[in-house]
Amino acid sequence: MKYIDEFRDGNLAKGLAAAIVNEARPDRRYAFMEFCGGHTHAISRYGVSDLLPENVRMVHGPGCPVCVLPIGRVDMAIRLALDHEVILCSYGDCLRVPASDNLSLLRAKSRGGDVRMVYSAADALRIARENPVKQVVFFAIGFETTTPPTAVVIRQAAAEGLKNFSVLCCHVLTPSAISSILESPEVRRWGTVPLDGFVGPAHVSTVIGSQPYEFFAEEYHKPVVIAGFEPLDVMQAILMLIRQVNEGRYEVENEFTRAVSREGNRKAQDLVAEFFELRRAFEWRGLGTIPYSALTIRQGYADFDAEQRFALEYQAVPDHKVCDCGAILRGVKQPRDCKLFGTVCTPENPIGSCMVSSEGACAAHYTYGRYKDTP
Repeated sequence: MKYIDEFRDGNLAKGLAAAIVNEARPDRRYAFMEFCGGHTHAISRYGVSDLLPENVRMVHGPGCPVCVLPIGRVDMAIRLALDHEVILCSYGDCLRVPASDNLSLLRAKSRGGDVRMVYSAADALRIARENPVKQVVFFAIGFETTTPPTAVVIRQAAAEGLKNFSVLCCHVLTPSAISSILESPEVRRWGTVPLDGFVGPAHVSTVIGSQPYEFFAEEYHKPVVIAGFEPLDVMQAILMLIRQVNEGRYEVENEFTRAVSREGNRKAQDLVAEFFELRRAFEWRGLGTIPYSALTIRQGYADFDAEQRFALEYQAVPDHKVCDCGAILRGVKQPRDCKLFGTVCTPENPIGSCMVSSEGACAAHYTYGRYKDTP
């Protein structure tokens, strides 16, 4: 990639749009899920959906790590800040996720909790060094992309012998979520949505590679095309998916060859394997409890596990009764289908997690697409 403008060129976009219209058979409908929240944001921001024919539909998936974080996990972080009086370090998006008792991490801060926004795991480690008499906990969330940096700070803390640093680990795994979308009976109460294929995540795939998706193509006969985050990346991936469907193929293809290989980043994978192991079960917002879908810190590094250090117990908390985040994360509903969207629930006053992060489907649609719904 020489220039970013090449991937936002309007004339090239028109050419791709024409190719999609030409390739999409008028006698059938296509539904493709973009799993990654970054793709959801790009599709909304650049109006990609407006360039697609009516019979090609994009379905928003659960690829926003803030969105899939259940209320009970946020409650754990709040308890650390208020009850255990730690310095709680968190990424900015997590601060406004609604939790129990009308709280969020930001509101916990207003009640006296020492909650600090950080831009990286390294920032949390620095705060621990600067405050040796205070316990510092890093609220670690995200998919495979953000897990290696968390492993790095655990390794550094162990090497330095820091006794006041630990991690509340909420890292989750992409392949498990895709499996749940395709087969889990526990979430049928929200309904199902027919899917013809997936736009595979970009940053996640730079770490894990394209190989893990081959199972879905073979087992479920669902094509996967890994795409970059730029609008032309996404449009090219949609064109590649349509061609696979038309030809009766179900393979893993890599549009994002400039950053993703089949094997992925082996060094990052080895680092994660050294410090983390699979959890037996983990609850996802919108997907229910999925076995072996998240990571926990290995017992050899248990001193840096905040759940063990502070004897935290996870308690499941139901979502707001009227909020449709669960159905939206599964792709069964669109943001505008929620009764709260754009009225009670806005980015300034989020009721559900899908409205918090810019990668959330509701936040992206509120920012870039809600006026299209106006009569």
